[in-house]
Amino acid sequence: MLASNLPKSPFFPTHYVPISRSFHITCSVSQLQTAAAETVNGRLSERNEIRLGLPSKGRMAADTLDLLKDCQLSVKHVNPRQYVAQIPQLSNLEVWFQRPKDIVRKLLSGDLDLGIAGFDTVSEYGEGNEDLIIIHDALDYGDCRLSLAIPKYGIFENINSLKELAQMPQWTKEKPLRVATGFTYLGPKFMKDNGLNHVSFSTADGALEAAPAMGIADAILDLVSSGTTLKENNLKEIDGGVVLQSQAVLVASKRSLIQRKSALDTTHEILERLEAHLRAEGQFTVVANMRGNSAEEVAERVLSQASLSGLQGPTVSPVFCKRGGQIAVDYYAIVICVPKKALYKSVQQLRAIGGSGVLVSPLTYIFDEETPRWRELLSTLGL
Repeated sequence: MLASNLPKSPFFPTHYVPISRSFHITCSVSQLQTAAAETVNGRLSERNEIRLGLPSKGRMAADTLDLLKDCQLSVKHVNPRQYVAQIPQLSNLEVWFQRPKDIVRKLLSGDLDLGIAGFDTVSEYGEGNEDLIIIHDALDYGDCRLSLAIPKYGIFENINSLKELAQMPQWTKEKPLRVATGFTYLGPKFMKDNGLNHVSFSTADGALEAAPAMGIADAILDLVSSGTTLKENNLKEIDGGVVLQSQAVLVASKRSLIQRKSALDTTHEILERLEAHLRAEGQFTVVANMRGNSAEEVAERVLSQASLSGLQGPTVSPVFCKRGGQIAVDYYAIVICVPKKALYKSVQQLRAIGGSGVLVSPLTYIFDEETPRWRELLSTLGL
């Protein structure tokens, strides 16, 4: 997914901090030019294999492996103590297990070409760097939001919005709003963009919910899933306090995709497999027989029900039978694709218009002629 189609949020970084490298060397002009080119290209010139970074631990790691397996891209990890693995279906690809923040950092340094991490991690450690391209922004796991939370009690009891928080007279240059967070890039940027100028930040990686009660901080900025932990610690989210919505995303180095055709080819295959599986998830194929005088007449009956239109319309084909020694057509087979949430209603409507012998089976993949995300990627790369 490209920057223009990223998850909706009140904040997303739009600038980037370029990476600079320096070195001291005594050589000829041509050698210096070659060395400079290799420096600009990062570490791309030092290897031939494509590298994919995957989360190494936790729920994100397990869900990532499950998704790849569902896409027929099972990771072959012979030795769990090693950080490198293979995906047999993708030649010339190495899988490297890393912490999510290190995946982002190594994409920027050129040590990785592709990676899967949370959108919050990409935003925090990528700092808006334009070399990072989000290829797929909705892998359907790791859902959470980066949100500001304040106590329900004391001076915050009647504060329910970011605007009200910013207008509190308590915050001054000498006594700023104290915020505990692990997001030292997103946090300050978000506060500044929303008019909270008198804010100080303390860094922490875990158990932030205890900070206000201990008097360490006035508020916290942290990832929230259900919000249960906040409520149990007498904290509340406020209107306008969500920095961004997050889930797992596929991200790549723009530089790598442009300079290495094999990286772009691998990205294409991974993207197609992901798109086909995710589009099919929660979809069912429904097949039924229906009496009719022609395929057109049956199609008209089916299309009279909005829930029976399928992806692009129903497939209607004749069902041949032998009657009196002659081939005859009394029935037509109807094939449609139906979302799981509308399955029973669709079956009821199909039966109401004459459908019988209804068969239902889950879909595994739906391949488009060409995935929209691939077209967007090529456009962004100027290819």
